[in-house]
Amino acid sequence: MPSSAPSAAAPLIVIDLQTGMFDGLLEPPIHDAETIAERARAVIDWARRSGRKVAFVRHDGPVGEPLAPGASGWPVWPALGQAADEPTFSKSVGNAFSNPALAEWVVGQGAREVVLLGAQTDFCIAATVKGAFAEGLGVTVVSDAHSTLDSQTERAPEIIARHNAAFEKDGVRLATTASLTN
Repeated sequence: MPSSAPSAAAPLIVIDLQTGMFDGLLEPPIHDAETIAERARAVIDWARRSGRKVAFVRHDGPVGEPLAPGASGWPVWPALGQAADEPTFSKSVGNAFSNPALAEWVVGQGAREVVLLGAQTDFCIAATVKGAFAEGLGVTVVSDAHSTLDSQTERAPEIIARHNAAFEKDGVRLATTASLTN
């Protein structure tokens, strides 16, 4: 694992931390939802203080789903405090870089790497890590600020730990919220 901190140009990309991941109205909230929101907000504040750009990625689910455009679960979670000048990029598949505008925005920041956090670990985070590598970008994942749901065979903490180990093996830099914000 690379041991240096992400470059000052590396923007923070907040993936799929939408209302439906937290409110529990139509689906269960992600594992440790309140703590994930607190950590995400701390990293967002760190990024702003350090002069980094912040972007949000929002999943556009199919009509009738909790994350469908216009559905109650679709907006970025308000507790994250998205600023008016922070862009939102939509996607309809796991990889956030499937939206070419995201890659263009990252390149426009002069960045050669990105910092990622969000949901869901085993779907959109994992796919976006691969997508960032395909774009030739370095990746830092905030190891304690991404989450998922239990599967039929594995509990969320196990899924998260397994993916963190796989990310590290694949060359992702892992950083905790505390290591970035303190």
